[in-house]
Amino acid sequence: MTQSFWLRGSRLTILADRTTTDGKYDLIEGYFSPGKQTPPHRHTRYSEQLYVLEGEFTVWIGKNKVVLKTGESALIPMGAPHVVAALSDQPARGLVVTSPSAFAHFVEATGTLNENEAPDMALFNRISSEIGDEILGAPGDLP
Repeated sequence: MTQSFWLRGSRLTILADRTTTDGKYDLIEGYFSPGKQTPPHRHTRYSEQLYVLEGEFTVWIGKNKVVLKTGESALIPMGAPHVVAALSDQPARGLVVTSPSAFAHFVEATGTLNENEAPDMALFNRISSEIGDEILGAPGDLP
């Protein structure tokens, strides 16, 4: 049941979700092009673990900044404001585990099949609210 979607310039592939994990977690592979970053946000109902498969991710968790290289990981606790970015000149690829399951639903509902297609922002905001996600700024802002 692998499904890939584009969301704000990143390709997210759902490897496992609530239908295969009894709602306990989601497993998603994320691909960020060089320079891509999430807006500052927080998850109020689930935690997130990021494991780097290749490249490097710069992650701000609150005011703490960490640069993760291949084979390294970081836990983003539930409720922590954070930003995930691929700031080097190379793409970055990683695995994201969210627990309990919610993020895969967001990706499936708001992602697009076309890399250059913008998400439906009304739907994006509605699903974000439903799963307890809060957008805290624009891409480029830090928590």
